[in-house]
Amino acid sequence: MAFQRLDKAGRADPSLGIGLAECQLYSSCNRLCWLQFTDVYVLYNCTKIGARKMIRNRHLLLLTTLLGGLPMTEAATATCAPALNFEKRRLASDETVNLCDAYQGKVLLVVNTASKCGFTGQYEGLEALYDRYRDQGLVVLGFPSNDFANQEPGNEEQIQDFCRLTYSVEFPMFEKLSVKKDRADPFYQYLAHQTGVYPKWNFYKYLIDRKGKVVEVFSSMTSPKSRTLVHAIERLLAEPAAS
Repeated sequence: MAFQRLDKAGRADPSLGIGLAECQLYSSCNRLCWLQFTDVYVLYNCTKIGARKMIRNRHLLLLTTLLGGLPMTEAATATCAPALNFEKRRLASDETVNLCDAYQGKVLLVVNTASKCGFTGQYEGLEALYDRYRDQGLVVLGFPSNDFANQEPGNEEQIQDFCRLTYSVEFPMFEKLSVKKDRADPFYQYLAHQTGVYPKWNFYKYLIDRKGKVVEVFSSMTSPKSRTLVHAIERLLAEPAAS
């Protein structure tokens, strides 16, 4: 996908384009990168959901949204909590979701799930939490994993069917991944780094507040119906989102 660049007067210059892949090569960050052309700076938001760019020089600050939508401020474009600065594929789908774009300002409960575990019945409680608090800003994110005793052996289509048909799961489910220390997906590496805890079994629960801070982790033994977990969620829901 090629992007047009604007000249110093703010006019489109079709002779000066740059592709998304090239943009990503300029930065180790998976979300934003700056490219400098003389005294003009270009900020590209390298996501699969939207591609936005900001052009500025000493006298010009111009934001254009290439895929349509409302203008954004520079701060809004550049600010993303590190815990949400990941892209994850939806379960049994090719669609990729940028967690920051989708869930910034929400309270998140991130859970590694399995279909053949003694704790699999927690799907029911997790769905009940999502249904009860979703309008207040809670989102449960499920990540199937086969790391423990081969208790999630199926493919993603089978996992999706099981969740929907057995527990009527409507909360977002994402790609099957690894969560164990030494081979964990980068998202789970970050969660573990912030809490000091990697999942030791299925249905570990990481709680992220509206500002994107990983605030607490609960083991498999903590039921979704636990007052400890419910009170922690309610406390975070009562807090305002970052301005």
